[in-house]
Amino acid sequence: MAITSQRPIFPTCYGLDYGPEEIIAGTGAKEILFDAFMASLDPGDEVIIPTPYWTSYADIIRIAGGEPVLVPCGDDTGFRLTAEKLEAAITPRTRWLLLNSPSNPAGAGYGAADYRPLLEVLLRHPEVWLMADDMYEHITYGGFEFVTPAQLEPRLKERILTVNGVSKAYAMTGWRLGYAGGPRDLIAAMKVVQSQSTSHPSSISQAAGVAALTGPQDVLAQRRASFQARRDLVVEALNGMEGISCPVPEGAFYTFANCAGVLGKRTPEGRVLETDADFCAYLLEQHHVAVVPGRAFGISPYFRISYATSEAELRQALDRIATAVAALA
Repeated sequence: MAITSQRPIFPTCYGLDYGPEEIIAGTGAKEILFDAFMASLDPGDEVIIPTPYWTSYADIIRIAGGEPVLVPCGDDTGFRLTAEKLEAAITPRTRWLLLNSPSNPAGAGYGAADYRPLLEVLLRHPEVWLMADDMYEHITYGGFEFVTPAQLEPRLKERILTVNGVSKAYAMTGWRLGYAGGPRDLIAAMKVVQSQSTSHPSSISQAAGVAALTGPQDVLAQRRASFQARRDLVVEALNGMEGISCPVPEGAFYTFANCAGVLGKRTPEGRVLETDADFCAYLLEQHHVAVVPGRAFGISPYFRISYATSEAELRQALDRIATAVAALA
């Protein structure tokens, strides 16, 4: 992002205040995560990730020499990590907790009441830092109120890296621009890593990002309304299918439905569906609908649908899924 001589306000609706030396811009938020882990992890260091999780997290951590510690968080907890599970996962090798809210793939959001018990745990463990992936900050629905940990608990700000970008809210994925605010020493180390890889994000992308962040914001409300209508369409249709159960996401543009009720059934060709991957393969091969199995995100038996597409395409896909489910015996 553009750095001026004045102290910049971090581009989030909560106005986090960081100086120029506490901010880094990267070639997408993925590079921000990569630089942070490369700069901070020693071989064998652990990073706690609640599952389901965005698939790149674990691979980035492994490339940096760390060990992802996957903590299952199913629909019984709203796909959210609890304080008890966090406490149990922390070891002497734990260096980071990585949280994504609202999340890919589940659309689960951490409100203030969800975050506070987790932050209390981190206050008791000064060696553990928090990476907050806020990429879907502006894509939330209904009464859910987005909040970011550094704004909630100032005592932890010096151990929090707040990550965001323009890819999702502003539909600028191809511009490859992410950014983060965090402690000066961490940002400096991340810049060393970046200087020997991408150097910096394109100046053209940075200018476009500044225009998006500082220009008219009406588009955000319009996109939220459009996404919410599509979310409601998908959730209602999935919950009307026998054997499928779909929680209502608080944000992002994905549903993460439980397909346990169709496992063990047979397709018209006689194949028994034993896993969520089997179910997704059946939808693709026999009904030409592409969805992603939950095991790709670290937890089964679920499947993800992205509703970042047209309502017409969604209706067609949902009709095909309904037909596929009805054909099982």
